[in-house]
Formats: sequence, structure tokens, C-alpha cells
Amino acid sequence: MQPDLIENVDTIWSKLAALKQQFEQKHLTELFELDASRFKDFSVDLDPITFDFSKHRIDEQVIQSLVQLAQAQDLKQWIKQLFSHQEVNYTEQRAAMHWALRLPEQNSRHPDLAEQVHTQLKRMFTLVEKIHTGQYRGATGEVIQDVVNIGVGGSDLGPLMVSQALSDFKQPTQKPLNVHFVSTMDGSQLSELLHKLRPETTLFIISSKSFGTIDTLSNAQTVRLWLEKALGQDAQILKHHFIGVSTKPEKMAAWGIAPENQFLLWDWVGGRYSLWSCIGLPIALTIGVQGFQHFLAGAYAVDEHFQTAPFEQNIPVLMGLLGVWNNNFLDIQTHAVLPYDGRLKYFASYLQQLEMESNGKSIQRNGSKVEWDTCPIIWGEVGPNAQHAFYQLLHQGTQSVSCDFIAPVKRYNANQFTYADNADALIEQHHLALSNCLAQSRLLAFGNQALDAKELADLPAYKQYEGNQPSSTILLQELNPYSLGMLIALYEHKVFVQSVLWNINPFDQWGVEKGKEIANQLLPILNAEQTDLSKLDTSTQGLIEILMGKQRG
Repeated sequence: MQPDLIENVDTIWSKLAALKQQFEQKHLTELFELDASRFKDFSVDLDPITFDFSKHRIDEQVIQSLVQLAQAQDLKQWIKQLFSHQEVNYTEQRAAMHWALRLPEQNSRHPDLAEQVHTQLKRMFTLVEKIHTGQYRGATGEVIQDVVNIGVGGSDLGPLMVSQALSDFKQPTQKPLNVHFVSTMDGSQLSELLHKLRPETTLFIISSKSFGTIDTLSNAQTVRLWLEKALGQDAQILKHHFIGVSTKPEKMAAWGIAPENQFLLWDWVGGRYSLWSCIGLPIALTIGVQGFQHFLAGAYAVDEHFQTAPFEQNIPVLMGLLGVWNNNFLDIQTHAVLPYDGRLKYFASYLQQLEMESNGKSIQRNGSKVEWDTCPIIWGEVGPNAQHAFYQLLHQGTQSVSCDFIAPVKRYNANQFTYADNADALIEQHHLALSNCLAQSRLLAFGNQALDAKELADLPAYKQYEGNQPSSTILLQELNPYSLGMLIALYEHKVFVQSVLWNINPFDQWGVEKGKEIANQLLPILNAEQTDLSKLDTSTQGLIEILMGKQRG
């Protein structure tokens, strides 16, 4: 933080703390009664997305003060640094240029970057077309019909989430093509999957930025042995049945992946930001080349919006500011993501990694401990399921929770179905989901005021609702590759905005790395390659002895 900004930041922080005192006494019902144009004033359209933040405990003064905080923290300059080659990831001396992965091929501002990215994308698109048309074949000459993505974290969650979300846009192929995902290190997913597959028609993608992640390589070795047992030990087996995606071509080659089957990443791409790259091969196999290009274009549209829109109309900036207001001033420490579309069932899980791995930090950029809360706990579920699981806590529990409701305006249309009657029934079901989405955010915001006045008479306390729980609603005209690309990019940039306001680095994950390192130290003990437990704590010693089959004394 620049020295001349410190006093300004402290002053604005104090102003927001004073506003907090006012809003502790204000209810959302009162805020809506005072402003008939509240929805118009506190919503932003970025076609095809509408972002409604009118159900937050804010007014114009709060928004302006939050914008001033962003200005005092030099957010505009930080955004410029992000969209440059500068090492914004200072602990790893790297840039964070995931935005470059969705640059148009002809880009005058970053021509060299665009060329690097599109060289790999074109290679990936060629492979996708070969698989879709049945030209890519296994070692025995049979057409590939199953593709298994082996990865973990960003190499699994992102492609899995998007492939599921865009399942309606699955492209026709010469023969039916199924895409599977394996991430668990205990092998449970593999053991369930492999007996359903034929080695002759299965292709494996090993996705690992470092090509050293033990979870991924353990699963890769298991499937390699499975293939060799069925088809024999031959370099052609590896050539026809394995694709690698990594920053380490030498490691992929040493493992046995043919050079023409190696797709490259760059150190400036964080794993949880990598689905736009060749890590997104499972996505491209699902939605096709054109679908993947539309997906990238949606994200690029948000990149342009983020760089150019004034903060008061900038959706990711507003998302970040509202999160800081709720977290740091209204003391709301958890945030629920609630999509009302079953295709987004993995979206909350994806955001858990994106937000908590990025901003779950307690050390400022200057090396000192933060003096404020940083990332809230992110959780959630598809709305209709969540209503029968944890909405009780949201409505009548003792915890304050902020929420994001997400829904598509249109879901089904008659030309998707053979029978029009079926389409009509499904459209009605979509309207049922939308009515629940609106009802839940309304009850959370207004509590008893959302009930019929007659119903309130003599209503016992256990049937009453305080409301005043803040929420945003994000409507997409349709959930498609373009709009989903936009939605993901909005959350990516929201995370960056909050990191600037909290003065932390959102692009490293040292806690994750240290956990892996300690696991590697314990593995030789469990494999009976090392017997000295004296340097371990007594709890770990006792647990290892049980795991090794030793009797408790």
C-alpha cells in the first residue's frame, strides 16, 4: 500500500464503520419503502446477464463510500497491473495472465500472447475434431468412445463443472462419446469406472500443471497398468491412449506421452484459473470447437467490462465491494451460492476453490498480519435441493448469511423435444424453479413483511421470520457457453477486487503446497519404508500405529 494512501484508506474505513452503525438498525423492508426505484438504482445489465444487488443492506452513500475505498486502494491501477505482464503474484514472482487465455486470435494489445495461446488452442481443436469424427483411434484401430480426465483441483473441478453445466450443448459425434472425470487419490472413482470401460476405445487425459501431483500421477499409473495388462507393453499404447496437459513437456515425455499428444500451459496460469486453456479439453470435447470459442468470448466480454466500466456500474467490482461490506462491516462470515438450475450442481464447489484458495490468506503484501477478516466461507447447493437441506438455517437460524441466487430466464423450448406436450411440462417446471428462487430471496430479505397480513395475525414465534438477510440475484437469459463464460469471469474478477481491498495475494496457495509436502513425508512410514515415528506428535503416532495394524497398549 502506498504511504500517501494510508490515511485516506483509514478515513474511508472509519466512514464505513460509522455507516455500519446506521445499518445495524435498518431493515431491508424500510430501505425498499424509502426508495421506489431501488431495483433500477441497484441493478446492472451486461447482456445477457442482469445483476440485481438491491436486496443488500446498502444505500447510495454506502456504495459511494465503498467505491472511494476501492479508489483509495488504487484498484484501477491494480486492474491495469493484472492485465499486463507484471508479477502481481509476488510470492512466486509470476504474472497472473489467465485473462490472456481468452484473448481473440487477432489482438493488437497483446499479439505475442495471443499467438502463444492460440497455437495451443488450435492444436487442441484439431484433436477435438479428430475425436468427434472418429479419426482418432486407439492402438487396435478402434474409434475412441470414452475419454477420462485425470486431474485434481483446478484440473478437475473447472472442466467437470463446465461440462456438466453445458450438457445441453453436447455435440454429435461419429460414435457416442462419453467424458468421465477422476480425481480421488484413493482410487475409488477409478475402481468404479474402469470395469465399465474397454481399453481399446478409451483415451486418458493427464492434466497436471506441474506433472508432479501425486494424486494425479498415482491414478495415471493405475490406468497405465490397466491398459498394459489388456493391450501389452508397447510405446504405441501410450501414444494412442494418453494425452498430457502441463507446463512440463520434459516430464510428460519422461512418463511416456508422445510429443504430438502434449499440450502446454504456462507458469502464469494458476490451476484454478486454467479451464480456459487446454485444461479445458474435456469441455471442448463436450461442447465442440465453436462452443468452446463462444465460452472464451463470454469471458473476454467480461474482461473488457472489468477494465473499462466505471466502478458504480462494474459488476465484478460491485460484487467484490458488497462482499467486503458484508464481511468486514456487517460481520457476515459465510456466503451461500444457490443456482436454480440443476446443470450448475458443481458451481458452488468450483467457487469454493476459486474464492477460498485465492483469498483464504492472513498475510498482507507488505508481510504484516491482516487486521481484518478476509475470505468468508463459501458454500452452497442447487436451490431446490438446498431448500430441503439448509434453508431452515438461512430463514430462522442464528447465523447471518449472504447469498447469491443464480437462474436462467429461459430453460426449455419446444424445438428441443420430440413432443410439444413434454416441452410445455418442462417449461412449467422451470417456472416452478424460478418462482422458488424469487420467493426464497424475498423471504430472506423481508421476513414477516413477505407474508400475507392475515397470516401474521396470531402467528406463533416459531412461524415468524426476521428477514434482513442480504442477497444478490444473477439472471442469465439462457445458460449457454457464452453466458457461462461471462459468469465464471465475473467471479474471477470479484476475487481479485477483494484481494486488492484486503491487500493480499490471491494467486498463491502455500497452505495447499505445505499439506502435500507433509503428506509425502508420511507416505514412506505407511509404506513401511521408514519406521521412526519419534519426530511426530503423539496423535499422529497413535493413528499411524492403528493404520499399520498394531494393537493399542
